[in-house]
Amino acid sequence: MLPRAPGPAGPRRVLPGCNRVRSRGAAGAALLPSMLMFGVILASSGLLLMIQRGILNQVGPPPPHPPAGPPSRRGGRESPAGLELEVLRDTRNRTIRALCGQRSMPRSVWDLPAGQRRTVLRHLLVSDKYRFLYCYVPKVACSNWKRILKVLDGALESVDVQGKMDHKSDLVFLGDMKPEEISYRLKHYYKFLFVRSPMERLLSAYRNKFGEIKEYQQKYGVEIIRRYRRNGGSSTGSDVTFSEFLRYLLDEDVERMNEHWMPIYNLCQPCAVRYDFIGSYERLRDDADHVLEHIQAPSFIRFPERQAWYKPVTAQTLHYYLCNTQRRLIKELLPKYILDFSLFAYPLPNITSEFCRH
Repeated sequence: MLPRAPGPAGPRRVLPGCNRVRSRGAAGAALLPSMLMFGVILASSGLLLMIQRGILNQVGPPPPHPPAGPPSRRGGRESPAGLELEVLRDTRNRTIRALCGQRSMPRSVWDLPAGQRRTVLRHLLVSDKYRFLYCYVPKVACSNWKRILKVLDGALESVDVQGKMDHKSDLVFLGDMKPEEISYRLKHYYKFLFVRSPMERLLSAYRNKFGEIKEYQQKYGVEIIRRYRRNGGSSTGSDVTFSEFLRYLLDEDVERMNEHWMPIYNLCQPCAVRYDFIGSYERLRDDADHVLEHIQAPSFIRFPERQAWYKPVTAQTLHYYLCNTQRRLIKELLPKYILDFSLFAYPLPNITSEFCRH
């Protein structure tokens, strides 16, 4: 499903990836975008053209997300990495504002179709004590953020408490509130989310859910193998290949996807919810420090250390999986996640022959 723009005025359904110029007026005069919007359109068109032609980052520029440096409260903004980060954030914010500034894009969660509204409201966690909303994105350190929320609200003693995370209890979801309560918090509370490189996030979900979680193997793995593998009827779902997983995603309706591989755009709706801060997985600790400082969290609360059992997706791991997957599958899948790439300033995956030889 390629990204496309919302339809004409009237009852409308805002689709992910909306970015098509439409006609207006009796004479059908073309809507003239601002220069910034024009640049966004060109950039998105360029990404899709690169996908269609298979020219996926052949030049190989340095990653747009600068390496982590000192937290901003220690003066990191004055360093080259800090300045680069400010440019990145400014570019990302301008791109989001340009896309979301189109007249037919949603201005609030109440402009969304019921299904999209339910999705974003059940992913917005509430802290009334510290007056913030956090849109959690699975596979972007959301378990640790939930741990922090529980400590802030007194339901958990420490962020270092061991044990399996309960993703439902002792958490307040915006979707459980009344419409007037939802509107008040969306208007007055500090709102943030964290994003991650789309392909890295998909690989993390694949390795975790199909390599470790029996529930996912039985619910999704068995079905995936039944669909895409000959004589796979005896499989328990634990041997799903990455290529089979990508084929499954290609056939899935984005709005019906499991939250662990649904695009971030659909989970958090950055046009309907005007976030005050968008942090990144690549600078997780520094960006988390920024949020904790802004909400005035107690000084003893810090972002948790990575669990010892966690197996991170490294650049080498991602290189291995992408370069051992059919290029066609990756190219066909990218349009479903094109807004996560373009809005959050992530480069398309490099799967050129030259890159994969190394």
